[in-house]
Amino acid sequence: MDLWLLQVLNGFAGLSDAIEDPFEFLASQGELLFVVLLAAAFLAKGRFGSVKARHGVVAAALSALLALAVAHLISGMWDRPRPFEAHHVQLFIAPSGDPSFPSDHATGAFAIAVALLLRNRSVGWLAIAMAAVISISRVAVGVHYPSDILGGALIGALAALALWVPPVRGPLHRLADWFSDLYERVSAGASRLIWRAAPG
Repeated sequence: MDLWLLQVLNGFAGLSDAIEDPFEFLASQGELLFVVLLAAAFLAKGRFGSVKARHGVVAAALSALLALAVAHLISGMWDRPRPFEAHHVQLFIAPSGDPSFPSDHATGAFAIAVALLLRNRSVGWLAIAMAAVISISRVAVGVHYPSDILGGALIGALAALALWVPPVRGPLHRLADWFSDLYERVSAGASRLIWRAAPG
């Protein structure tokens, strides 16, 4: 089933450039979308701003770090070959020499997405969709098995849940509030400087 699904997605990606190119972009540059999302969620102000979203951004960053540390421990114990090393699949992006299991992209993406979802549903569901699309792309371009994705998603989700337990959640949210206050002070100071320096 694992190999069959890989071959189906990989074959679909190879049908045309119109299908292949988006998969390639998402598989190789998808993390940039998360950087934009996290920045937008934290920096937003006014009616677009949200304390819960800012809590989620800080929790997401720490969840991703925790999840990736666990993933690296696992990959150090099991050097699973990449699909393009073990099977005849089309490789659409530059190869990686890291072990295949678990997928770092899926691990980080789902750690971020679940951490956001627990604190802000609108941002969280968008992040879940992004994590799923990026993860599927990693399979389609031939660098991961579906089970690598599932393993990474599980590790990421568990890491996010570990930082949601009340003894950890409270201090984490206070840390997020500190960062938020710092940003507001810096932003206000920068705005005053710009206003004073403006001609007229």
